Amino acid sequence: MAGYRVNKTYAEINEKIRSGEVVVATAEEIIDIVNEKGAEEAARTVDVVTTGTFSPMCSSGAFINFKQSAPTIKASKVWFNNVPAYGGLAAVDCFLGATETCEEDPLNKVWPGEFNYGGGHVIQDLVAGRTVHLRATGYGTSCYPNREEEREVVLDDLPQAMLCNPRNAYQNYNCAINLTNKTIYTYLGTLKPKAANANYSTAGQLSPLFNDPYYKTIGLGTRIFLGGGVGYVTWHGTQHKPTAQRSKKGIPMTPAGTLWVMGDLKQMSPDWLVGVSMQGYGVSLAVGIGIPIPILNEEIVQYTAISDADIYSQVFDYGNDYPNGIDRNYGYVSYAELKSGVIHLDGKEVPTVPISSVVKAREIAARLKKWIESGDFFIGEPQFTLPVS
Repeated sequence: MAGYRVNKTYAEINEKIRSGEVVVATAEEIIDIVNEKGAEEAARTVDVVTTGTFSPMCSSGAFINFKQSAPTIKASKVWFNNVPAYGGLAAVDCFLGATETCEEDPLNKVWPGEFNYGGGHVIQDLVAGRTVHLRATGYGTSCYPNREEEREVVLDDLPQAMLCNPRNAYQNYNCAINLTNKTIYTYLGTLKPKAANANYSTAGQLSPLFNDPYYKTIGLGTRIFLGGGVGYVTWHGTQHKPTAQRSKKGIPMTPAGTLWVMGDLKQMSPDWLVGVSMQGYGVSLAVGIGIPIPILNEEIVQYTAISDADIYSQVFDYGNDYPNGIDRNYGYVSYAELKSGVIHLDGKEVPTVPISSVVKAREIAARLKKWIESGDFFIGEPQFTLPVS
């Protein structure tokens, strides 16, 4: 790291955590520290910056092993509380997707296309210690003769349950409007006609990948706050697109990087894994993620000092353009504007609606800070960092 006056290693920072001498700031606190002290002194003083985000993250789910029956079964179809899980794995392994909907959802019988229970809710029920009904069917073989199994299970009954989310913590996302003449229902919430509201779904200056825009400290093996427990970045996520247009400060202005994350579901909390029902769209899972950014040098601390005023999102029409695959935006708005409650579009004031929770993102960053200061959480050095091209 030639050219920097401050050069720290992961080992040095972890030794400070071990000795109780580590200095940690949240992604909001570091902004004032850098403004007051400058990048070099801030990098010398602060060892770790903590981030946070809490939002529906549809590309989420859990790999579950539900223990063999007697006689044994090769489960080809599996349901939890009537929510289908994918059973095309080994005998009693399955994957439960967050957006899978209940086959007998009472709401769906009244209003077809409306769902109020699905895979995300099953995951929350499990981590909350609630009983879940398991049903599995198989086609019967010599070594797996059982063709059907039903029982009630709780999380402790499951030998393994691993949260495995292929696309989380999106680095920036669209600000959604609807330019049609009718209300539409999307994964970014309800959008009223003629751009009567604008919805967004990123925590801004608290969001993990905004604080390390070129992934200089994030990659395979990065230890993170995940769902209230400890998890890991295991790969770059699906739809990872780091070549998106960036501002002069290097911050992506359109959807860019994503994370593939995993962790032990048995460590997690229903406060940070929450089943979500979105009118007219379906179900999802709100996931809490916090990533510690080790301050190795001045460059990294400058990235963490980015503020909402410096971060922009593209305005995208979900009424006409998005469903028709048209890549067209209607300008850019800062997160400072979005969080103010109003943006201006063609001279019109448009109310903004957050889909993510800044309050909970702030709490995640604070909790992760406390874990590190208490010596309960060490910084994981990545085997390799995420691709930037």
